[in-house]
Amino acid sequence: MNVTVTKKDDLNAVLTVAIEESDYREKVEKTLRDYRKKANIPGFRPGHVPAGLIRKQFGKSVLIEEINHILQHAVYDHIREEKLDILGNPMPVEQNDIDWDAQKDFSFDYELGLAPQFELKLNARTKIPYLKVVADDEMIDRYVTDYARRFGSMSYPEAIEENAIFKGKFVEVKKRGEAVEGGIEVETTLALDALSDKGIKSATGKKVGDVILLDKKSFKDDFRLAGVLKVEDDVLENSTHKFEVELTEVSKLEPAEVNQELFDKIFGEGTVKDEKEFRARIKADAERVFVGDTDRKFYQDVRDKLLDKTSFDLPEEFLKRWMQTAGENPISADEVEEQFPNMKEDMRWQIIENRVIADNDIKVEHEELVEYTKQMVMQQMAQYGQFPEGMDLDKIAHNVLGNREEAQRINDQLFQQKLMEFFKNTFKVEEKEVTYEEFVKELSGK
Repeated sequence: MNVTVTKKDDLNAVLTVAIEESDYREKVEKTLRDYRKKANIPGFRPGHVPAGLIRKQFGKSVLIEEINHILQHAVYDHIREEKLDILGNPMPVEQNDIDWDAQKDFSFDYELGLAPQFELKLNARTKIPYLKVVADDEMIDRYVTDYARRFGSMSYPEAIEENAIFKGKFVEVKKRGEAVEGGIEVETTLALDALSDKGIKSATGKKVGDVILLDKKSFKDDFRLAGVLKVEDDVLENSTHKFEVELTEVSKLEPAEVNQELFDKIFGEGTVKDEKEFRARIKADAERVFVGDTDRKFYQDVRDKLLDKTSFDLPEEFLKRWMQTAGENPISADEVEEQFPNMKEDMRWQIIENRVIADNDIKVEHEELVEYTKQMVMQQMAQYGQFPEGMDLDKIAHNVLGNREEAQRINDQLFQQKLMEFFKNTFKVEEKEVTYEEFVKELSGK
């Protein structure tokens, strides 16, 4: 067997596998002998079927199977051994003139798309913005309010009042006292702050047993009433938008007082000593939540910068043909043309990223993976206040990594973290503090 590669140009090549009879004859003969031992053909005892009959019946299929086996190994072994940097997968050149009955020697061609050669410039003077989301007073106030509500208590006032929640039977009506036959009818719960000023005026002061009449203008414009009424949007749209609500329950969430008792419930006894420390802790925790988002934005900016600064061509015609056959479900040429621009940019970035990784020997060692997994386990347990004595973190980490999919997920996560650290240490990072609203605007490009 002989494998050769002929370059058509810098980005395209043809790999040829020439197979001689000696490459497959022994394996084919052995397989046919095994078939003969096991064949169950009428008129012949097992193991006594004439070899010629076996060859006539199974010879061609056995030959084709063995040739395909040889080809699969020959192509990928050669690519690996010769360190050929290819894009996509080798594509077999169609052949319609093979005579499987008479030919002894065979030759097969595969098209290859070659990765481009290019100069990668990573300059420490290259500026990359890093947006740090800062929790402003408004955000901290929202967190404080949320904590107070979360650790608050329920009360049951006699009538609907500010911040109340009421439960009632909603019945669609044409007008007061006249229900729509087959209309919307459901018992559900609604917060007073879902209502507009008009709705609040109608509901305030009502007691259990009273009936409130609500219409479309009784709700805030952005409130999704269909979800509360447990119907599809089109059902609500085709309704009268008028409802009589017979109150069955009135309740109210009384927020907890912002004091030492609340601080201890949230962060542990004595951890936070006053409201100033409470707000400072909230600020730090809130800002930590956004680190993942800001890192992803930074990574995207690095990607855009390197794509813009790095120029090289791709074997586009090869890649378009490969795209048509690469997935489980073939796609049309028109679909390829539509998808190719995005696929091209993704592939260009993958090539650049792989070059960064190779040139700078970025990798994850097993010991690093175990240590990273141990830290993850500790963080997860800390979230639930669990610190078991005598816990064998090494054993837990190895058990976690024993799951192949989980191990790959954690490995990818650590690898991405190391790549992020490399970019931060390589480029000139310009940190800019922004509010969350400003950060969202940056993401949307507004």
